[in-house]
Amino acid sequence: MRPQYLDWLIQEKPVTTCEGKQIVIYELVIQNDESVLNSWAKHLREHYCADSEMDVLRAGYGFKRDEYLAKIKFPDANINPGPSVRSGDFTEILIADYVQYVLDYIVPRTRYDRKVNRNSSTMGSDLIGYKCGKKISGSDELIVFEVKATASETRPSSKARLQKAVDDSNKDVVRLAESLNAVVQRLIDRGDLDEARHVQRFQNASDTPYRKTFAAAAVHSNMSYSENLLKTVSTKHHADPDLKLIVMHCDKLMEFIHEMYGRACGC
Repeated sequence: MRPQYLDWLIQEKPVTTCEGKQIVIYELVIQNDESVLNSWAKHLREHYCADSEMDVLRAGYGFKRDEYLAKIKFPDANINPGPSVRSGDFTEILIADYVQYVLDYIVPRTRYDRKVNRNSSTMGSDLIGYKCGKKISGSDELIVFEVKATASETRPSSKARLQKAVDDSNKDVVRLAESLNAVVQRLIDRGDLDEARHVQRFQNASDTPYRKTFAAAAVHSNMSYSENLLKTVSTKHHADPDLKLIVMHCDKLMEFIHEMYGRACGC
């Protein structure tokens, strides 16, 4: 089901880089709607732990649900690097929702529920989306996103965060095989064999070609967002000449992220 909060994404005028590359821009304007916020928080929570499994998982600790989430599953709100991992996870999920429900790709959600260390980011490509029919076709599509965030209330840095996403996206070209394997293994682990087979379709591009797109995204607080800095972003060294670029920004983003993790513990 499409999350209602996506209606709060307001598309702005694109920014064109000095190289002539267009960056898609959105502002996320948070509304005071308890129903939508609670639904969003539940959606966030279930990336880490299915509600149907939580009582079994928490039983050994003797924790209540909110304690289990806050102490075991969610990145720590205060102890480093917990806050930055929160920011990274939250913004990856935000972009994943955009890719799935706005761009119409299927995005497997496999990166967060099997973490060994809650205060660490999962290795590999940040998110992978795909489009395919019942029969294998050369028109099947795979999109691979690298996502970076600056959610804190800081002034724009000397280097665009999007540039870091572009630079690291080049790694996705090399590590795609491992990232696809990780997705397939996690899907099999949770018993989702049909989706695992869909992803496997993209593991052998030599014998069964498909369309492949790489993309870079940055998510900012309004304070750390700078259109002028975005204009300096260079993609000329990226392996994909058609690299897609997207930026989102939101007022007091880190404060909102903490609020949403707190809400996810209780709603």
